[in-house]
Order: sequence, then C-alpha cells, then structure tokens
Amino acid sequence: MSKSSSLNKVFSDLPVTIFEAMSQAARDNAAINLGQGFPDDPGPEDIRRAAAEASLNGYNQYPSMMGLPELRQSIATHYGHWHGLKLDPMSEVMVTSGGTEALTSAILAVVQPGDEVVCFQPVYDSYLPIIRQAGGIPRLVRLEPPHWRLNEDMLKSVFNSKTKAVLFNNPLNPSAVVYPREDLELLARYCQEFDVIAICDEVWEHVTFDEHKHIPLITIPGMRDRTIKVGSAGKIFSLTGWKIGFVCAAPPLLRVAAKVHQFLTFTTAPNLQAAVAYGLGKSDDYFLSMRKDLTRSRDRLTKGLESLGFPVLKSQGTYFLTVDLSPLGLNESDTEFCWRIVKDYKVAAIPVSAFYEQDPVTSVVRFCFAKKDETLDTALERLSDAVRGRKR
Repeated sequence: MSKSSSLNKVFSDLPVTIFEAMSQAARDNAAINLGQGFPDDPGPEDIRRAAAEASLNGYNQYPSMMGLPELRQSIATHYGHWHGLKLDPMSEVMVTSGGTEALTSAILAVVQPGDEVVCFQPVYDSYLPIIRQAGGIPRLVRLEPPHWRLNEDMLKSVFNSKTKAVLFNNPLNPSAVVYPREDLELLARYCQEFDVIAICDEVWEHVTFDEHKHIPLITIPGMRDRTIKVGSAGKIFSLTGWKIGFVCAAPPLLRVAAKVHQFLTFTTAPNLQAAVAYGLGKSDDYFLSMRKDLTRSRDRLTKGLESLGFPVLKSQGTYFLTVDLSPLGLNESDTEFCWRIVKDYKVAAIPVSAFYEQDPVTSVVRFCFAKKDETLDTALERLSDAVRGRKR
C-alpha cells in the first residue's frame, strides 16, 4: 500500500522550481541560460588557488562547527571595514554551507508554531516552505514595479501582536532594488514597535551599482540585537558552487541558530573556508573592480534589450535586470513569454510571477547579465524579433 499520502505535505506538494524548470528547458532547447543566476566565468584565480593549496597542504578533517576561526575573524573584519559593523567573531559569527542553509538555520531558530512571519513578494523560493515547516504562518506583502519600495500602509497591514519575524531580502532578487535608508528605518520602526526579529538575506550586499550603497538593517539604530544577518561568499566572489554562507547576530540569537546548523550540515569544507578567509581580506580594489565589470555587463544587456524594444527597469544591484512587458501590448503573460523565447529564440529567462504566491505581478521578466560579452551578444541577436513577432 502506498504511503505517499502520509508524506510531509510542506515539501511533497511543492512543484518543480521555476529555476530548475527553465534551466532544463534551456538544456533541452540548446538555449542560452539567462535565467538562473550564475556567471559563466570560473571565478577569481587567486581564490581558487588558495582553495587548492588548502586542500593539498591544509586540514581536511572536520573543522569547527561554527567555522574556521580565521574565516570568522575575516568576516568580522570585513564587515567592520565595509559597514562599520562591530562583531565578536567567536560569539556573533557562524559559517554555514551556503546562504540557503544560513537562512534555514535562522528561520528554524526563531519561528515556532503559530508565529506569523512577514515576507515581501517577490520572495525567494526557499523562504515559505521553511517557515511552514517550522509551523509559522507567512504574511505576504505585495511589492510592485517599477520601484518595488516599502511603504507605511503595507507594513501596517501585516504587523501585529502575532508577528514573530520579518524576512527581508536586500538587495532584492529578482527586482534588483537596493533599499535606501528611509525604507530600512521604516521597517526598523515596525520591528521595534512589535518586538520582531529581522532575518536579513543580504547575499547580494557587494553587488551594487552606480551610487546605490548597501546598508545592512543590523546597523540601523535599535536593530543590532534583533537582526540575523545572512551573507554569501558565493555571491561576493562569483563562486556560486562553493556554498559558503555567513550568519551574523547577537549571541542569544546566534546560539540557537548554531544548534539548528549542528543538525543540518554541521560544518563546511575547510579548504573553501580557508580560501574565502583569504578572499575577504583582498583590497578594496578587488570589490570595486568586480562591481565595475558587472556594471559594464548590466549596461551592455540593458542597451541591447532597449534597442530591441524591451522596456528595461534599471538594475541597482544583483546579477539581474528586469523587463516590464506591460507597455508592449503582448498577448501573453510573463510565464508564457519565457516559455516562448526559450523554445522559439533559444534564450532562457525567469518570469517574476514565479516569486509570488498570492496576487502575482504577471508582466515582469528577469534576465541574468553576469555573463561573458559574447554570451550576452548572442542572446540579444537571438531575441531580435521576440517583441515584433508577438505584437497584437
């Protein structure tokens, strides 16, 4: 007799993620994958060599559950330099196997059955299943193009006496917004008024453009002891397969997150940790040059898409830019558009409606520009007739 009906409904009822579906469609159609967010560059050679050296000549047994001491110190020093955030590396910093595990550890540490958790749509796909597995109740806020900003009315509609946590992604994937101080101060005011813990997904913190500056919510007055900050070496160094995450929080919060981490992955590859410790100590020039290179790629794809008639929303950060199809008068949704271009034009993108569970925005498509020039140029060439060929 089948027991499938007794399996965990939180996970058994989940569909295949849009990222996997579109990546598989890209493979099936020999398409250029501008959907999933990974560069087609191998990453900084000196950091990769540091990992190889640590593997050959370093320690390869279980490292500390909390992370190599030298990496925890490097994380604290790095955030002190870039954000003025003072952290005790031994009691306020933990290393995890990627940002997703860091977020899972934070959510399971904070959320109990019946707790309400505020989440902003478009929302990263791992948040809601983990909240529900913890017994929490997501309270969803709908952000809208073109600005995707927070406001008083939306926060007033969801914060209440049952609110335990807020999950906040800044810079925001997929809409590529870097939130200004005024939005952060507004959110901080509600967190303090309702005694709420903020779990901050800040994995894109170094990938910001133009004059936009990332401000960690933990640095806003009143938020130091009620914020769990999550970072990712994979995003900082364009080494997405390494899966090295950071959790930074006051000791009472970090201690419980560490107990969750102990029973998820327990620890993380020591050679990669050693290499990330080296990388975080690189000069400012590295990080500024990385932003400059990505800005150039963003501008290249933006200019190309605009020349083809796509209305591009300016990307302030992340590896992504978005296109709002609504002014084009196309007789299709964002999802239909993405399936059409991967099959007919051999380019994969992601429909932003996939990041909504309720009342989705259905006109916005996300493209990844963290690619080589020739990759972007070939994609643009393939898309040259994608708008004209579908006008009503």
